[in-house]
Amino acid sequence: MNVFKTLLAVLALAFAALTHAGEAIDINRADAATLAQLHGIGPAKAQAIVEYREANGPFLQVEDLAKVKGIGLRTVEDNRAMVTVGGEPVASADPGQP
Repeated sequence: MNVFKTLLAVLALAFAALTHAGEAIDINRADAATLAQLHGIGPAKAQAIVEYREANGPFLQVEDLAKVKGIGLRTVEDNRAMVTVGGEPVASADPGQP
């Protein structure tokens, strides 16, 4: 059993290192498809993040993700190395606007 736990820990670190090597996902600017790439975040939770952000304004810190229904602190911690909090969200293009 210890070998399994060790292997699991090594794989988790390798995944985190590979993900961290890429560009972090800005949770204030990412669309639902991008957010769905995060660990434990599928299409429904990704859409919930976007809707929460649109209703409540930009996230001030990564921990604010836990305010979104269905996302707990564990999910936030699992993704901490892969996300960042940048500027204001990008406004959706509204074809009705000039």
